[in-house]
Amino acid sequence: MECLTWTATELSRRIKGGELTARQAAEAALKQIAACEPVLNSFITIDQEAALEQAEEVQKGIKEGRLTGPLAGVPVAVKDNLCTKGVRTTCASRILETFIPAYEAEAVARLRRAGAIILGKTNMDEFAMGSTTETSALGPTKNPWNPGHVPGGSSGGSCSAVASGEAFLALGSDTGGSIRQPSSFCGIVGLKPTYGTVSRYGLVAYGSSLDQVGPIARSVEDCAALLEVIAGRDEKDSTSLVREDTNFTEALAMDAAGLRIGIPRDYFGEGLEPEVAKAVRQAAQTLAERGAVVEEFELSLVKYAIPAYYTIASAEASSNLARFDGVKYGYRALGEGLHDMYKRTRSEGFGAEVKRRIMLGSFVLSSGYYDAYYLKALRTKALIKRAFDAAFARYDLILGPTAPTTAPALGESLGDPLQMYLGDIYTISANLAGLPAISVPCGLDSRGLPVGVQLTADCFQEKKLLAAAHAYEMNREFPACPMLAGGTWADRGNTAGVYHDALRTRADKGKEA
Repeated sequence: MECLTWTATELSRRIKGGELTARQAAEAALKQIAACEPVLNSFITIDQEAALEQAEEVQKGIKEGRLTGPLAGVPVAVKDNLCTKGVRTTCASRILETFIPAYEAEAVARLRRAGAIILGKTNMDEFAMGSTTETSALGPTKNPWNPGHVPGGSSGGSCSAVASGEAFLALGSDTGGSIRQPSSFCGIVGLKPTYGTVSRYGLVAYGSSLDQVGPIARSVEDCAALLEVIAGRDEKDSTSLVREDTNFTEALAMDAAGLRIGIPRDYFGEGLEPEVAKAVRQAAQTLAERGAVVEEFELSLVKYAIPAYYTIASAEASSNLARFDGVKYGYRALGEGLHDMYKRTRSEGFGAEVKRRIMLGSFVLSSGYYDAYYLKALRTKALIKRAFDAAFARYDLILGPTAPTTAPALGESLGDPLQMYLGDIYTISANLAGLPAISVPCGLDSRGLPVGVQLTADCFQEKKLLAAAHAYEMNREFPACPMLAGGTWADRGNTAGVYHDALRTRADKGKEA
């Protein structure tokens, strides 16, 4: 299954060139899923029959010249909080375990129109509430670098699937780092776009002012190509934006030279693992060697981001999840009267973490505490945005860790929710301020677990993000995930980095030119 080590865009080029068919690519991904799923549990639903049928249609479209884009024929996974017509969408919750939507999320529809092949729906933290993919009612997903560790969350299933070669690309959702943090833990690339760049139509809402759909990939080029397909105005989503600058792949021809990059000193304090700090600083040095101007600065209000985020997100969650009451769709418990049915349905259908956030959200929205907590959190959100505005007046990008640690062991975070929340300290500010941010792998710790570096840009500056991330990717060494290269996690010290060797070869050719 050599094709599993190719980038998504390379796979599509080879399919269009006649080296293999879309069906063969889908079969290779499905074979990898069959091999890895007993260990990883990345998927909730695998739609094998429909995927193979779609592959045949895509191949016909390629042959007729109707499908010419960079993702035609590429097998893709979709997070299970994005609605898929005729295929169940569970949000990894018992309350939606039998729900089959009658409509499709806009991002998924755009993927289909581009000729991507939908393999199935990936596991996640229940209703995207969690940072480890352990709150799923369908069981936890494992990290393909070491199944004794979590993949991160809430898009852990999507990231695990891409890292292990079960899919070439995936869609995730990011409310407070749910694309970037698991991408860091799984050693892949994940991007949260500017709020409004990608339609949220068909995304089951968690925190509506924070949620954003985004791409997950194994290379920056693939990430840019996927973002290009799903970005753009959608009349069905009033928060989606008209953007004329969505040719994101053109940014790959740019370099980091001349970019001004700021590193917040606040990011390198207590709680950051020394190995993570070292890898992130080395990434900054690599960009400086590519011509970027890198310097440290003070970014205020960082310590207030977590309380502001969890207050706002929980408040919005308590409102959004009120619709799951057992009346219109989903799980319904038996009860003595309507109100008893409501209570039993929600008590039995929701997991512990979802209940915790609904209760917190209901509390901060209650009449006695609305001003003291929710309004104060909104004011803090505005101050955080102002602090980033001041930073971007001086810098093109802000660089820091994606997460303070590498992937924790399974079960380590569930007993301490506060510690799990603190793991989002570097990612949530981008959601509060509506900013684009990307995580790129930058090393391994002493246990062989990936470390991610995060780059954040001002609103609508995804091209700067992609240019810097691509320049860094072309000039760093990073091994392939053992499962992607056909091994097991135990082989991680001896696995040939086939996938990233190919990237370095292209980088060397660029240097020679």
